[in-house]
Amino acid sequence: MGQSFKLEKFIPYRLMVAAETVSMGFSVTYKEQFGMSRPEWRVLASLAQLQHATAKDIAAHSSMHKTKVSRAVFELEKRKWLLRKLDETDRRMEHLSLTKPGVAVHAKLVVHATAYQAKLLAVLGVNTSDQLLTMLNKLEGLHADHW
Repeated sequence: MGQSFKLEKFIPYRLMVAAETVSMGFSVTYKEQFGMSRPEWRVLASLAQLQHATAKDIAAHSSMHKTKVSRAVFELEKRKWLLRKLDETDRRMEHLSLTKPGVAVHAKLVVHATAYQAKLLAVLGVNTSDQLLTMLNKLEGLHADHW
């Protein structure tokens, strides 16, 4: 028989495992301390960065499916961390922004996120961290039509 395929050597699989491992490490903070799901954290962070956005904008920014974004928006709104405003020209569209309590929660999470990233980069070391970021930029820049 020819060379066997080993999943643990397949780069897309390894990237997924690494991403999940790293994400799970930070999830302790947003889940246990703030009671948030991963989509809620990503919507909150995206909206803090974009300031005013639609759910479609957030889906594109966070690489999440629109249904996950929609559910997260609903939950964040229930907590009064997010505000929806109907578009005056297109009533099907809503503009989203963080409320003052949402901004405050985000600020607290940023402190934890920054510390978590510093730990990850320390594990890798300076040169490896820079190389990893360069490689991720290359991989994220690939498109399906590239192949």
